[in-house]
Amino acid sequence: MKARRPAEQTSIPAPEVYQLLFERWGPQGWWPGKTALEVAVGAILTQNTAWSNVERAIANLRAARALSVRALASMPAERLAELIVPAGYYNLKARRLLNFIEMLHAEYGGALARLFRLEDSALRTKLLTVNGIGPETADSIMLYAAYRPVFVVDAYTRRFMLRHGWLRGDETYDAIAEIFTGQLEPDMQVFNEFHALIVRLGKEHCRRKALCEECPLNVYPLRRGDHS
Repeated sequence: MKARRPAEQTSIPAPEVYQLLFERWGPQGWWPGKTALEVAVGAILTQNTAWSNVERAIANLRAARALSVRALASMPAERLAELIVPAGYYNLKARRLLNFIEMLHAEYGGALARLFRLEDSALRTKLLTVNGIGPETADSIMLYAAYRPVFVVDAYTRRFMLRHGWLRGDETYDAIAEIFTGQLEPDMQVFNEFHALIVRLGKEHCRRKALCEECPLNVYPLRRGDHS
């Protein structure tokens, strides 16, 4: 069954949303990570958990000298799970992380740089073949580790778009991303900042119960008729 098209565009275009958020908060400095591999590891570990928990897990990996492809490839799943306990779902995430490392070793000699030589569509397709990596994680790796101009959609993105009438609620991940990529130039830095700013919007104002009074977007009324 084909997914329904997004709702008609609201009166608040994506470039203006970006401008309003950027004027309020400025650069966000995303994604925290010392290397491309660390960024990719963080993208896998951050599924269904707060970034503060991921930071603790990455600190454990760093202390164990495990933040290299070679170290991860030789590490038993049980030991890896122990190190990433703070990230939650640690057994599942250990397996997903090892799936990624196994693909990297088997097909690219363990070299992240070789994987990142793929063109955008081929790179995304390859990442999505890894069991446990979905569109959001794949695009996070592409944007923040491989520096590709892709737009990352997360729960915060869906929430503010629903409230402002951009969505009906059953749109696919890719259909939502296309709303942004259709209105913005393919600029990696802008997509980076926009995603980070939306996350901040979701944490500070567009929560499960909205706090609209001081929201940078409050010049535009909500379309859903409620703040829940």
